[in-house]
Parts: sequence; structure tokens; C-alpha cells
Amino acid sequence: MRVVLLGAPGAGKGTQATSLGEALNVPHVATGDLFRAAVSQKTALGLEAKTFMDRGELVPDRVTISMLLERVSEEDARDGCVLDGFPRTVAQARALAEALSEREQSLDRVLLIDVSEDELVRRLSGRWICRTCQTPYHEVSNPPKNPGVCDSDGGILYQRDDDKPETVRNRLRIYEEQTAPLIDFYEADGSLKRIDGEQEIGAVRDQLLAAIH
Repeated sequence: MRVVLLGAPGAGKGTQATSLGEALNVPHVATGDLFRAAVSQKTALGLEAKTFMDRGELVPDRVTISMLLERVSEEDARDGCVLDGFPRTVAQARALAEALSEREQSLDRVLLIDVSEDELVRRLSGRWICRTCQTPYHEVSNPPKNPGVCDSDGGILYQRDDDKPETVRNRLRIYEEQTAPLIDFYEADGSLKRIDGEQEIGAVRDQLLAAIH
């Protein structure tokens, strides 16, 4: 079972991808983790990716897909995987489909965790961090006992620039520009299924599993 999980920042994609992988007994493959591991291990693809990353450039699709295929060729991914963070664009989706086709493989499901922009902003911009011990809090899901003060050491809580509402909305606009065409692409061939991501975590997981089986 080869599954692609799509969703905006804050949709809970990482959490659900891990859970899905465990339920299906296949690995959760996140491209960010692949890059870090390949660079750390100094693999040929990792060193090539690093040359682009060091220049502040995007790693070419060719390198990313090669790294991805190398990972899903490993023994634990023989029966499938849950892809998280790739593809991000239509060009990447087409390149991935072509690469899998050459191996006589294909994607089984493309699942979109659908969350409204207002809810994403609420989730992402509610995060605060202790300035001294770095303990994270959330205004809604994990608030401190006293507003603005860390429970652990009494440190002052602050909000990172990239967690501020205006920055979050800009991140979401970029996501929408890049990924909306990808969603249309998978909807056009009938492989995309939308899941209501504004439910409780367990309910989202149940719907994802139902959409796969």
C-alpha cells in the first residue's frame, strides 16, 4: 500500500502519517527526514543535495525522487509506505508517477487532510515557548497555568516570528499557490480523497484508514 498524505502546515499530517504507517505496518517516509539522514550519512545523493542546500537553493526533483526511491527500495518498505511532504507540485507528482511506473509500481491512495485557513492559523499561531527552558505551550491545546509564564521555571513565554498570525497566513498562501494545482491534479484522475481534518485526532485517523480500505 503506497499512500501519499497531503495537508497544509498545521493540518496534523506528520502525526497522522506516523499513525497510518503503524496501522498499515509500512514506514512513514518524510522527505525532510530523508534529506537530514542522507546528509548526515554522507551518501552520494546526500552530498549532492547538500551542495544545493548550502547555496540556499531548492534540491532538484531528480535528486529528491532518487533519494525517495532509494528509501522505498529498502526491505521495510517492500510492501509500501506513507509519503509525507512529497510530492509538493504537479511536476513532482508526474515525475514520481513516471519513476514508480518504471518499477511497475503506482500510488494506491492520495489522501488530503482538509483544514480551513482560520483553523490552521489558530493552531499554528497559538504556540508559545519559554525563553529560558524552551518548553512549548499552546493557547488552546496546552496552555500554561498562568498566562505568559512557564509552568516549569517561571520563565517568560514568547512567540517566534514564524508562529505569528501574519507570518502563518503568508506560509499558508505559499502552500496554496504550490499545492492547489497538485490537489486538482489528483482529483482529476480520481485518486484523491478528502478527509475532514478539523475533527478529533482519533476520528481523523479512523477516516483515513476507512479511505484506504
